[in-house]
Amino acid sequence: MTDKRILITGGAGFIGGNFVARALDLELGQVLVLDKFTYAGHEATLRQWEDHLNYELVRGDICDSDLVANILKDFHPTWLVHFAAESHVDRSIDSAANFIQTNIVGTFNLLEQCLSYWRTLDREDAAGFRFHHVSTDEVYGSLGATGYFTETTPYAPNSPYAASKAGSDHLVRAYHHTHKLPVTISNCSNNYGPFQFPEKLMPLVLLNALEGKPVPVYGDGQNVRDWLYVGDHCDAILQILAHGSKGETYNVGGHCEKTNLELIYALFEALTRHSELVAKAGFSPRDDYRELITFVTDRPGHDRRYAIDASRIERELGWRPATAFTDGLDQTVSWYLHNLDWCREVQQDNYERSRLGLAAEQ
Repeated sequence: MTDKRILITGGAGFIGGNFVARALDLELGQVLVLDKFTYAGHEATLRQWEDHLNYELVRGDICDSDLVANILKDFHPTWLVHFAAESHVDRSIDSAANFIQTNIVGTFNLLEQCLSYWRTLDREDAAGFRFHHVSTDEVYGSLGATGYFTETTPYAPNSPYAASKAGSDHLVRAYHHTHKLPVTISNCSNNYGPFQFPEKLMPLVLLNALEGKPVPVYGDGQNVRDWLYVGDHCDAILQILAHGSKGETYNVGGHCEKTNLELIYALFEALTRHSELVAKAGFSPRDDYRELITFVTDRPGHDRRYAIDASRIERELGWRPATAFTDGLDQTVSWYLHNLDWCREVQQDNYERSRLGLAAEQ
């Protein structure tokens, strides 16, 4: 897979940025990132690749039909990997308009332009082309105390964000079944790791704990999520692109269910293990980070439990998560402690956009 031409939408975001790094590190071929740079996409995430011969960045909107058509024509991608999405549930509750525009209308535009592009390819190139759509387990709704989401679980989204992703999933599937466009879909559990936007749960807990600020916990803290290290997720997507069946969906999970409180306690333990690094970064290690926990009113429509059955991708494609949870936490905590300048830069960038009225969902 060293001769691919990979178009990555949303490559300046958390999972997209890690996927860019994986593709370039593995020398898979040429990589072009298309990103609008909304609140969670930042140039700082991609800065390390600026001078890489196999990397190119285009600042633009997936809803821009002419732009997407021209990129497809000029770049001639082998794979399109679609990460671009508005993905913060709380923001979707405050205002859903941008979620509908990006997640549904944007995906529709990509599909339309890819269909036109794909129809111009010769037989060999058309057979090798893939449109991979990255989605979420939130489209399935909420589980009870037992059971798992499978690829055949009925959709039952409970937030505007989840509903917008469900809509985009249905569009991708429809373009395959109606037009035979070679697509694949993955629905993943909660990711963690480097380059995650600081208002998401893990980095928010880490940064607040370091600064001695309250660590907010929704409701009783017993909501359960399945946690997946972002590098393992990127490897799963590569397996799907290389070996997945056209038109199929693959659930990608970490086999790692934690309540929000369990996750936060584990993060505190990781900070304690890295106390020397905490001090070196200019913070005072605490004897008990738990005293910072502050329970706050639960958010509307907060799903109680998600859990992924990833047996299909394991059975058919041979993928399993390779990173143990404790190892992943240690890598994550170490990365943030070594990259506090990145955190400050993206927080300042978002503040400036908000102040100027340019940030999404403000």
